[in-house]
Amino acid sequence: MSNLFTRIKDSVMADLHEAMDRKEEKNPIAHVNQYIRECEQEVKKIKRLVEKQYEIKQDIAKELNHAKMMVEKRKPQVQLAEEMQETELKTEAQTELEQFEARVAHLNEMSDKSVKDLETLETKYVQMKQKLKDLYVKRLELRSRENVARTKQGMNKVLETELVSKSASKFAEFESYIERIEQRVQSDYRLHTLDARFQELEKKATTNN
Repeated sequence: MSNLFTRIKDSVMADLHEAMDRKEEKNPIAHVNQYIRECEQEVKKIKRLVEKQYEIKQDIAKELNHAKMMVEKRKPQVQLAEEMQETELKTEAQTELEQFEARVAHLNEMSDKSVKDLETLETKYVQMKQKLKDLYVKRLELRSRENVARTKQGMNKVLETELVSKSASKFAEFESYIERIEQRVQSDYRLHTLDARFQELEKKATTNN
């Protein structure tokens, strides 16, 4: 049954990835945005780990201070028990003293290592943040290039020979149409003027007669 569910999940994920690939081909910026979001999540995870390492370092320092304090406490107690010839008490105190001294040595090693580990993590974290900034800049560059490409594509479409020739043809038709109107108006004006002149001439002829 688990194998069946695994095959179904793999099939669904494959279809999803295929759909995402097709979408990315149409919109590459969306792919970049998705990648940046994933990187941002990783940076957040690393930040939390760095903060956790700080807490661990502080816990180690706390344990180290406690162990040192116990060493300083037991040393004079061992000496006092020896002076007072309290053999059993001295033995117990000596045993604890050795345990705390060993713990101090171990915690010192842990503290040194935690400092180095923290330095390494902080360096990596800074590098990751810089890489993320580089991705932001790269996205800006890609957006600019995409915008320029789309603008040029629109310009080229307008400037295509076929489209320009069609536009020229349309303008020629409009120009011819306007010329015909102008000629008609001018002809009508000449006819009107000619008729008016003859009317004046006819009036003069009537008056003379």
